[in-house]
Amino acid sequence: MSATIIKVAGPLVVASGMRQAKMYEVVRVAKERLVGEVIELHGDTASIQVYEETSGVRPGEPVELTGQTLSVDLAPGLLTSIFDGIQRPLEQIEEKAGSPFISRGIDVPGLNRKTLWDFRPSVSVGTAVSAGDVLGTVQETTLIEHRVMVPPNMEGVVHSIESGKKTIEDVIAMITTADGKNVPVTMLQKWPIRIARPVKGKLVSTEILATGMRILDTLFPMAKGGAGAIPGPFGAGKTVTQQSLAKYCNAQVIIYIGCGERGNEMTEVLTEFPHLIDPNSGEPLMKRTVLIANTSNMPVAAREASVYTGITIAEYYRDMGYDVALMADSTSRWAEAMREMSGRLEEMPGEEGYPAYLGSRTAGFYERAGSVSCLGAGDRKGSLSVIGAISPPGGDFSEPVTQNTLRVTKVFWALDARLAYKRHFPAINWLQSYTLYAENLSATFGRTIAEDFMKNRERALTILQQENKLEEIVRLVGTDSLSPKEQMILETARMIREDFLFQNAYDPVDAYTSIKKQYRILRAIFRFADAAVPVIEQEDFEFQKLRSLPIKDEIAKAHLYPETEIQKFDTLETMIDESVRSLMITA
Repeated sequence: MSATIIKVAGPLVVASGMRQAKMYEVVRVAKERLVGEVIELHGDTASIQVYEETSGVRPGEPVELTGQTLSVDLAPGLLTSIFDGIQRPLEQIEEKAGSPFISRGIDVPGLNRKTLWDFRPSVSVGTAVSAGDVLGTVQETTLIEHRVMVPPNMEGVVHSIESGKKTIEDVIAMITTADGKNVPVTMLQKWPIRIARPVKGKLVSTEILATGMRILDTLFPMAKGGAGAIPGPFGAGKTVTQQSLAKYCNAQVIIYIGCGERGNEMTEVLTEFPHLIDPNSGEPLMKRTVLIANTSNMPVAAREASVYTGITIAEYYRDMGYDVALMADSTSRWAEAMREMSGRLEEMPGEEGYPAYLGSRTAGFYERAGSVSCLGAGDRKGSLSVIGAISPPGGDFSEPVTQNTLRVTKVFWALDARLAYKRHFPAINWLQSYTLYAENLSATFGRTIAEDFMKNRERALTILQQENKLEEIVRLVGTDSLSPKEQMILETARMIREDFLFQNAYDPVDAYTSIKKQYRILRAIFRFADAAVPVIEQEDFEFQKLRSLPIKDEIAKAHLYPETEIQKFDTLETMIDESVRSLMITA
């Protein structure tokens, strides 16, 4: 009995004659051969999640089983590419469709099968190899060397290996397994997107994921291999923050997923990224980037696949030993796609209509982040940092997607609409945000930046919290009723907010600040605060004199010092001491 459609409900298609189907098997639906995936089996019937528009599909049309699970192509050619949610290259789709609009049923391979890559072996005939061992390399871009690895679940002895120009489907080596069979190996691997790639083990990361954003690196730092969340309402700056992280963070490979975002926002990303220059190398940023574009007007089911497609590609580069950062913008749209499909499957709804498995799916996604010991010989280490943006309706952080994400991530960068309204960017609320990586990174900060780095960080957070308490008193009785010490706390907090935390993402100097420079800016602010202590303790001292010192303008400009002129801070600190000391009343 051939499989046929018996019901169509938006992106959900129910077919009979599916007894031979497997869970998560890819199928071809209707005469147009739309891409679908089996997500539920009941005896002879199967529910299929279709990743393309189903309008016009009707009962009685055929369903074709492929015997394969939804997988991605992993080989040279991934970098610089722009894919849709199921790894179809957008440029090739446009070319084949002859239109900027995606036609249904287009079957385009994820990677070009005709491009020749210069393969250079790194093992010789007779070498014993196992899963994850590097067989050779390909210079994928000028920034990234692609390491061709022995596929997982394979080991043996290299029977033959060839160098030279090869396509990703050409045989590059033959491996003799334990049972005496010669197994051909190509540069192309396929991996099911819902299964995490294997590793030797996970490690506790003590390396800093430097982002160049002062509020993140100093107050709420993240470790390489960490998992973080950026929740915020519309207009608070999630996308700009994600793009800034993609450009400036010290990961070697960037995977950027636009999941269900508005078309104009995604267009901006797709047009800007190819022109961005990598600040570390001076080369185009796309040479170490993979973009996955799945806009809000694309079929909703493909959003669910896009995050898994992105993280599988990210794991592949992590397995080579690279530090990878994945930006998912936004996971709320992914959760909404799950909610829609769950509703069509008539499953029991959980909180706010989301499926009961929202928590486990969210945890499963973020758990794929980590700093790992890679499969294969040697001590190869890699990391995968995952940063997910969340769009809670009305900025309500108590909603299920935000709460389920907070349970599994260790960094929470809370965007605040009120700060955005005041034009304070990045609009990250320092009272709501937190990090659980500070203890792991403490020794690294102390060794690489300064011994008192963490002490200054804690002091800054304490002052900002004290300011929040004092502001209520100020609203009731005014600033003049406060003691000089309390007025100094407010002034120091203002300097931290305006001269340190505020950062212009569009200024070529201010957009990126090294952690050493961040430390010196904050130290200059505290130098001023400490120098002011004996001054404000003088009897009948007018606090306005301290507030109007010209040196404060110099401190405010310190964030614009070029990275190559860090020594300017030594002169600034001397000027601070002399300027504040001039307010001492001599007998």
